[in-house]
Amino acid sequence: MSAERDALDIRNWVGADFQSMPKTDGDVPLCGACLKTGQCRLGVCKERWADGRLTSDIVCPASQEGGPNVAHGGWTASVLDEILGHVPIHNNQMTVTGTLTVHFRKPVPIERPLRARAWIDRVDGKKWFISGELVLASTEAVLAEATGVWIARDPSHFVRHEAWLAEQDKAATAGDD
Repeated sequence: MSAERDALDIRNWVGADFQSMPKTDGDVPLCGACLKTGQCRLGVCKERWADGRLTSDIVCPASQEGGPNVAHGGWTASVLDEILGHVPIHNNQMTVTGTLTVHFRKPVPIERPLRARAWIDRVDGKKWFISGELVLASTEAVLAEATGVWIARDPSHFVRHEAWLAEQDKAATAGDD
């Protein structure tokens, strides 16, 4: 596939202006895998951006159970990465995760209403410093907290990645001769 075709496919995926990713009726931005089904596979149901804070309604699917009736820690980290990463999107900036630190406070129950909140600590050039938390919706008990850095990107980021990956594939098969 040509670089021009790759760039067009990427622009179709992230939205014509690269800022308005496809979203669910609940205003949840959809990544590539979720776009195919039209819903967030992590269980994010609805999002609202108001007063400098993103609030997301979430239910951990039973398919993400780690221990008895609790979410796998990988799901918790993934959902916090997703929610904190949505903050720049709701501010018209596409980013990729640079770092993510998660502090697990309590086991996260499966199939119960949860809420995540995320906010911008600061923006320094292309770096977005973002924090957030995952809470039990019924009591606001903190289940996990996260901080991280997201790096602003444009569509050429993904085109460059595809070119780099093709180089890696070529190098890997060069030794097979």
